[in-house]
Amino acid sequence: MKKLFVAGLVIFNALNSIGQSTNSIKFTAKIANRNSDTLVIRGRNNFKQVIPIDQKGVFAASFDAPKGFYMFTDGKESSNLYLKPNSEINLTMDAKEFDETIVYKGKGVNESNFLAQQALKDETFQDNAFKKEAAEFATLLDNKLKADTESVEKGDLDPEFKTALKGSFESFHQYAAENYDRVSKANKMVGKPSPGFDYENFKGGKTKLSDLKGKYVYIDLWATWCAPCRAEIPYLQKLEEKFHGKNIEFVSISIDKLKDNEKWKKFVTDKHLGGTQLFADKDWESEFVMNYGVTGIPRFILIDPKGNIVKSDAPRPSDAALENELNALLN
Repeated sequence: MKKLFVAGLVIFNALNSIGQSTNSIKFTAKIANRNSDTLVIRGRNNFKQVIPIDQKGVFAASFDAPKGFYMFTDGKESSNLYLKPNSEINLTMDAKEFDETIVYKGKGVNESNFLAQQALKDETFQDNAFKKEAAEFATLLDNKLKADTESVEKGDLDPEFKTALKGSFESFHQYAAENYDRVSKANKMVGKPSPGFDYENFKGGKTKLSDLKGKYVYIDLWATWCAPCRAEIPYLQKLEEKFHGKNIEFVSISIDKLKDNEKWKKFVTDKHLGGTQLFADKDWESEFVMNYGVTGIPRFILIDPKGNIVKSDAPRPSDAALENELNALLN
């Protein structure tokens, strides 16, 4: 599922764990079409709970965790949840329809179900509102803030959860307005010269976009911490093999923070990543990233041999539409 640019960031990064003391949690999950044999729950202060699947095909664990917001991932996609004291959480879902099928049953699950449903609302907003003209978008965004706030107020939910969510809705409103402007600007760039970059190359030295003129350039903006980004790597590697010798350069630009530069280098080495591997200079605030209005990763960009933008938001490697498009351009 395509995630709204700020949904996970606003809730998971902007909100601290609410409780200070740890509380016993019982967690089980039955997942159809699972992407992994392991679930990972992460939270503030480097909290990490790894839950392997058992012989019955169930993910099950008992652990202690402070009250607050968490995120679980199956290695490909992720979702937010809320843990309360002495919760007994039973999750069911189909990984092929990730957010659409998440259901929590048991004790202390109202908040987690609210977050799952909110993710669907956010996706619908992304699919519809971001295609509108500026005035209509502003109206839809204001209406969303009002409706979301009323929804959380009416719910049978933890008071501290309500307060935190209302704050996140305000942040969402601000980020959405700012990023609508950036995305609109990026969409108007198609057919025009691409912004450039001059970034550290894994193999040594630095590489500029202008160095690659004369070739199509398919750019992958990613980070080592991004599970959906990592999930695209095998597909990208297959594309690199398929189009080897063709007039195209596959460029991966990491937006990891500077402190994680060595982690990036190790990841590239350990995973035998091909193509041109670059490291952006200022992570999310790198000029190239900002000029494209990037609000979430992975993000893919396609540039023609003259340095003009073919697509500012190109299909993912896992999308068959990309291979069809590249075949049309290169064969």
